[in-house]
Amino acid sequence: MALAASAVPLFALTGCGAGADAEATATGVVDYWMWDTNQLPAYQKCAEMFEAEHPDQDVRITQTGWGDYWTKLTAGFIADTGPDVFTNHVSKYPQFAELEVLAPLEEHPATAALDPEDYQDGLVDLWTGPDGHQYGVPKDWDTVAAFYNEELLAEAGLTPADLEGWSWNPEDGGSFEDLVAHLTVDENGVRGDEPGFDKDHVAVYGLGISEAGGSTAGQGQWSAFAASNGWRVTNEPLWGDHYNLDDPSLHETLDWYFGLSDKGYMPDYGQFNAAEGVNAQLASGSAAMVLDGAWMISTYAGIEDFPVGTARTPVGPDGTATTMLNGLADSIVKDTDNPEGAAQWAAFMGSAQCQQEVARAGVVFPSRQDATPLAAEAYRQMGIDPEPFIAPVQEGNTVYFPVTKFGADVSALMTPALEDIYANRVPASVLAETNEAINVLFETDETDDS
Repeated sequence: MALAASAVPLFALTGCGAGADAEATATGVVDYWMWDTNQLPAYQKCAEMFEAEHPDQDVRITQTGWGDYWTKLTAGFIADTGPDVFTNHVSKYPQFAELEVLAPLEEHPATAALDPEDYQDGLVDLWTGPDGHQYGVPKDWDTVAAFYNEELLAEAGLTPADLEGWSWNPEDGGSFEDLVAHLTVDENGVRGDEPGFDKDHVAVYGLGISEAGGSTAGQGQWSAFAASNGWRVTNEPLWGDHYNLDDPSLHETLDWYFGLSDKGYMPDYGQFNAAEGVNAQLASGSAAMVLDGAWMISTYAGIEDFPVGTARTPVGPDGTATTMLNGLADSIVKDTDNPEGAAQWAAFMGSAQCQQEVARAGVVFPSRQDATPLAAEAYRQMGIDPEPFIAPVQEGNTVYFPVTKFGADVSALMTPALEDIYANRVPASVLAETNEAINVLFETDETDDS
């Protein structure tokens, strides 16, 4: 019943149009929605540059926090008060595309003229559906790496070199777990790898934790470990129709990873604060190291109490330091009242002019290859080494964030199952049951199509 209810608002989208109000029906107005407040100033500058080149167009940007963004967007489509162009996420766009809410880029001359070679490898593929249509202009890309407190690292007698080439395995955690244990300190000053360590009264955890269970694919949390242990989320890199949550390599990864909380090296569910976030854990000194995405680099650069270092995710049993690659895009609403202006604005956001402006702001890695060096230099000027995020992309040691149909339903099934593993420490093998429930969605879909 819950799954059916979650689908109702989306299926109501078919046939709806866009346009925020009576004014927005004017040919020259482009309503653009986004969720990241950090990117807003840079894109406002892009809008000013765009309007200078297109004096007949007026870009109006609406920024809404992630927590309310998708609800507001869906309601806007239903009520015909939505945007003309909006920032889209790979977990959301398959269902929007299926419901024909999104305009294929090749339908508009401005976006059809964009060169796929200008963007980081894989980003255009990420936003191309199984029907061959591209549904978003690549906006940025991100990977995951470690952020650490350089002062706490030094106090532990360690150096950044100790984090180079570190490794992990599901049996004893490898040199990664050794380091996490040594960075952990209880309230009596005893380290996690020393006799007398009190795991129930920890002052500084060696590793912080973000979401309670890692959501759908553990993107900013355990995805790098699972990927370097040979696990892949689905049967195909993109648009798979079978999830692999029954894979023993995933189970042993999660049992080891969440087992760090049993040892006192990482907060257990009782100490976890979802509102705090891993960046706050590092900033407050309650965690010596965290895993997080490139979209948070500028936030960590803003920590003033101590210098922040970065390191690549550890090498896993398969011999690679693999990280998850994701990328946002700007999508055009199919029923926009201003198709020409919407396409021109979407194309401009993917241009060198706008992307380089965003790169210099140092808030994300823009999608264009020519903008990456500018963003990297901006991060270096902030005091953060960006190489741990860039190197996996250059080496090809990445796996895609899962792009499949039924994204909302998959999340509704996976999220509580993963939280149960963390909160109640049930064996990760219970995900085999979740896997069956998820794959039934695809099997039923195939039957309906036939």
